[in-house]
Amino acid sequence: MDRDRLLARYAGGVDAVRAALAGADDAALDARPAEGGWTARECVHHLADSEARSMSRLRQLVAGAEPDIQPYDQDAWADGLPYHLPIDPALAVLAAVRAYSLTTLQSLTDADWTKAGRHPEHDAPYSVEAWLEIYAEHPYEHAAQISAARASLGDAIHS
Repeated sequence: MDRDRLLARYAGGVDAVRAALAGADDAALDARPAEGGWTARECVHHLADSEARSMSRLRQLVAGAEPDIQPYDQDAWADGLPYHLPIDPALAVLAAVRAYSLTTLQSLTDADWTKAGRHPEHDAPYSVEAWLEIYAEHPYEHAAQISAARASLGDAIHS
């Protein structure tokens, strides 16, 4: 996908999450998918954490000097952090941090896009471009999970 399309996709990620959450009450936010996995509420808290970490990674990459990017155990975070809290603050973090990163991305030079670091979960250099390819899609993946989790509540009611 070309850079302009990736940037547009990145820009729409928060709206996709909000659309998946539209009208959700606490029961819908806390419905666990039949096949397991995260609830809608857990997805939103994960997105806030992930977005904050991704912003830091982006800034490390743009600053240069081939940084070592540190992975984290998202499941341990979901288990160990208060992912049962209301989602509004987490959504605000997601929106604000994503807006800040988008502004950063839109300001980059061609040379900035090639800056890269090392990430232990990626064999190829972890460039700004590679970063965008990952994070442009991330909220859409979780929006789909949110929709599936909410649908499982309907399935449970109709069973």
